[in-house]
Amino acid sequence: MKASALPIKRLDTREEGFDAALQQMLNRSLLGNPEVNTVVFDILSAVRARGDQAVIEYTNRFDKRAVQDMDALTVTQEQMAISLARLPQKQAAALREAADRIRDYHERQKTGSWQYEDADGSVYGQKVTPLDRVGIYVPGGKANYPSSMLMNAIPAQVAGVKEIIATVPTAWDERGDLIFAAASLAGVDRVFTVGGAQAIGALAYGTQSVPRVDKITGPGNIYVTIAKKMVFGDVGIDMIAGPSELTIICDGSTDPDWIAMDLFSQAEHDEQAQSILISDKPEYLEQVLASIERLLPTMERREIIEKSLTQRGIVILTQSLEEAAEVSNSIAPEHLELSVQDPQALAEHIRHAGALFMGAHSAEALGDYCAGPSHVLPTSGTARFFSALGVYDFQKRSSIIQCSAEGANKLASVATELAINEFLPAHAASAAYRRKP
Repeated sequence: MKASALPIKRLDTREEGFDAALQQMLNRSLLGNPEVNTVVFDILSAVRARGDQAVIEYTNRFDKRAVQDMDALTVTQEQMAISLARLPQKQAAALREAADRIRDYHERQKTGSWQYEDADGSVYGQKVTPLDRVGIYVPGGKANYPSSMLMNAIPAQVAGVKEIIATVPTAWDERGDLIFAAASLAGVDRVFTVGGAQAIGALAYGTQSVPRVDKITGPGNIYVTIAKKMVFGDVGIDMIAGPSELTIICDGSTDPDWIAMDLFSQAEHDEQAQSILISDKPEYLEQVLASIERLLPTMERREIIEKSLTQRGIVILTQSLEEAAEVSNSIAPEHLELSVQDPQALAEHIRHAGALFMGAHSAEALGDYCAGPSHVLPTSGTARFFSALGVYDFQKRSSIIQCSAEGANKLASVATELAINEFLPAHAASAAYRRKP
């Protein structure tokens, strides 16, 4: 591949050391920063010990606020409704359309309890129950993300969660109306305008004002991510998320400008976002790189895009689309675009991806806002074992075991034998009591 003015990393699967070079570029060890870990631990400890006061202090320090009490950081349902009512008509219509599509998709994920009866009259099954209270973390900082409010809260609402608490580092005023309007449409009960590790601590441990939740979902920066990892066990979490990522596999049939803009849409999140392009057509890769050079100066967030692409962007040449799929599986990306003529066929070779965008018209940006599936997805290779956020994340599954007398008699001999061999005599006796004399 030829060199270009923008120094994006080039890799070729034929070159020696390809796998090592790729893994080095993926750079997924961000959670190992000891300084950040220490800061987060101290914040969580303070919130656990001092509650509201610690939350106020950290919010004033990190978010440049000057609040005196938690009332100033609390947004009620009435205030959310005000935000929705004062949105411009076009914004409100777009938000409602996105909310409706997200709700429709997630309604199809709902599963109910089930049971079956054994031949001896015993009943077995599973009871599906929504969580009582969940915490939704919505990021802020460089931008506001009403879409994240919808993508987190609506699956919880569809699951039947009794109370939805949200945190977002955005003050309640007209500049944040989209976020609070989204919270209103998504059925959020209360919003606390708190961000960072202090928000995670408040949700996990509870404070005088913030109720303790059963599970925390939603993406955030490195401090939020490490905080979620530290509180796991005291509270459930959805996943450990790192910087956002997009991989695109192309067969050369898509307009190169479309692909360049898709890469930009990922890179503009922040400098740590990662955009990866894979193709078996070297001439096509050059066409996309030419489009990048030509279109980059027109981008409003040019500096962020340029840093992201030069520091973490990768262009990979493979020998076939099947090999491209295997490279993608080793990456296990958050978002994967299959911008090829037969995406269904190529998808058969994909094992690891948070979300699949099938065909040239399926831009990842559409999934970010309104296609329907939640955009809260596993990053940093965790698509190998995590799934997209969904209704199932807000439900518990309890096993049901109801033995008949005949069923207990039949199972008792098996359980007794196994318990004796595990040297657990009380277990054996408990089972044996159910045997017929």
